Amino acid sequence: MALSYGLFICLLLWGSMELCYPQPLWQGGARRPVRSKPPLVVECLEAQLVVTVSKDLFGTGKLVRPADLTLGPEACEPLVSTDMDDTVRFEVGLHECGNSVQVTKDALVYSTFLLHKPRPVGNLSIVRTNNAEVPIECRFPRRGNVSSQAILPTWVPFKTTVFSEEKLVFSLHLMEENWSAKKRFPTFQLGDIAHLQAEVHTGSHVPLRLFVDHCVATPTPDRNASPYHTIVDFNGCLVDGLSDASSAFKAPRPGPETLQFTVDVFHFANDSRNTVYITCHLKVTPADRVPDQLNKACSFSKSSNSWSPVEGTADICQCCNEGSCGIPGRSRRLVEQWHQSASRGRRHVTEAADVTVGPLIFLGKASDHGVEGSTSSFTSVMLGLGLAMVVTLTLAAIVLAVARRHQAASHPVMCPVYASQ
Repeated sequence: MALSYGLFICLLLWGSMELCYPQPLWQGGARRPVRSKPPLVVECLEAQLVVTVSKDLFGTGKLVRPADLTLGPEACEPLVSTDMDDTVRFEVGLHECGNSVQVTKDALVYSTFLLHKPRPVGNLSIVRTNNAEVPIECRFPRRGNVSSQAILPTWVPFKTTVFSEEKLVFSLHLMEENWSAKKRFPTFQLGDIAHLQAEVHTGSHVPLRLFVDHCVATPTPDRNASPYHTIVDFNGCLVDGLSDASSAFKAPRPGPETLQFTVDVFHFANDSRNTVYITCHLKVTPADRVPDQLNKACSFSKSSNSWSPVEGTADICQCCNEGSCGIPGRSRRLVEQWHQSASRGRRHVTEAADVTVGPLIFLGKASDHGVEGSTSSFTSVMLGLGLAMVVTLTLAAIVLAVARRHQAASHPVMCPVYASQ
């Protein structure tokens, strides 16, 4: 009676049997882990990103290994930790590990990710945890001073600006015909057209305009190798279009920081190698600067027998016919200057860079003789096999005929004789 009364009071007060008889924290003898701290803690400091990861990342009680955790596209490794630590810690700069930065109207947004990629332990070939990619983001307001420190003298921002300029990243890529993506396979046939795209990644830099100052093709990555063929010369004249090629800059640009151009593919006639590397000297100017003879992108049109710029007035391309733009003789000596500048170093020349793309592989050049030889060898082998088979069958037929004659001579046929009555 007392038990029934207690149940009635419990139901009246709580309205649920689950509250009166709570379930245990474990079932079937397996205790469920109770998480006491968040699996991931991110601290966005003024110039640093600190990420603290619990080794019980998935909350299952199975601890992840620090060696299976990396941060960002460049796979930065965590700080050294001991087996007794229950967390793994990353401390990196905001611009390190391949972190991307985006400038919005009100904030600077730094984005990266934590990657968990488990690997088998020891001689085992199995893993017991899943791959995981956790996005991480730090947002800093653009308005106001986010630092509590005093304002520094004006030379510090200038030093910071120089450091930022040294972060400019120049690139040169082979592209698909529709310019939508990088070319997957750098193979060509003679008569094809190579699509090249030069870019500069400015980050938070002021807007810049990119130019291709000079390009040379060589059979090896060494830009001073011989033989060589000049594609762009005289501070932006695409001289390869003067020959029987249709090489030209693409207009208009996708953006001031990008310049696209096409080159009719070729190979070196007196060289047995079927590879070509293209090295270009890229440079930038402020995007609002008007193009001139030293900073231009000019293509030659056979139909009009004249030069035309991607942007700017037509007179900036007139020096392409003269073969001397800006400083006299500068373009003609550019290959030698490249070699000299490489020895001096270019740490403080941040507005230009030399970039190489390649190899461009031409099918059917180096392997022509080999293919022809293998084909003739294959034909010779097949003819030899056929002739041997004919000889073998002929000998077999002769041996069989001789054997039959010998058998007929040793066993004469007896014909019956009938006597008349």
